[in-house]
Amino acid sequence: MPVKRQQTSEPTSTFEDLEVWQAARSLRKKLSELVKRLPADERYRLTDQILRASRSVTANIAEGYGRFHYQENIQFCRQARGSLFELIDHFSVLQDEGFLDEGEFDRLRSDTFQVIRMLNGYIRYLQRRKAGLVQS
Repeated sequence: MPVKRQQTSEPTSTFEDLEVWQAARSLRKKLSELVKRLPADERYRLTDQILRASRSVTANIAEGYGRFHYQENIQFCRQARGSLFELIDHFSVLQDEGFLDEGEFDRLRSDTFQVIRMLNGYIRYLQRRKAGLVQS
């Protein structure tokens, strides 16, 4: 017999509701379009690294959200932050190799630092929740 889910008026909150995840997703989509312009010989080098790092950001935010303890969530967010800094390094490689002009580099770097700032704010929020300083 199939199980019928109970309907409620309150939507279920998920990681998809987090502004930081939404911003990271937007960045990931931009980077997916960017790597399509790279030469074929970069497919298994820089293209792969950029895609993996950008996907790691959203995946780690999502996985952390699904953890029971605040400290685990914080740790996954720190992993996501590391991947964001990795992306900035990849942007410099793109620029050095002539695949990215200065304006595009500046925009991507700025977009990435915006996500980092949002993620830092989310981490601070989680730390305050863990300490009992913020109620749900």
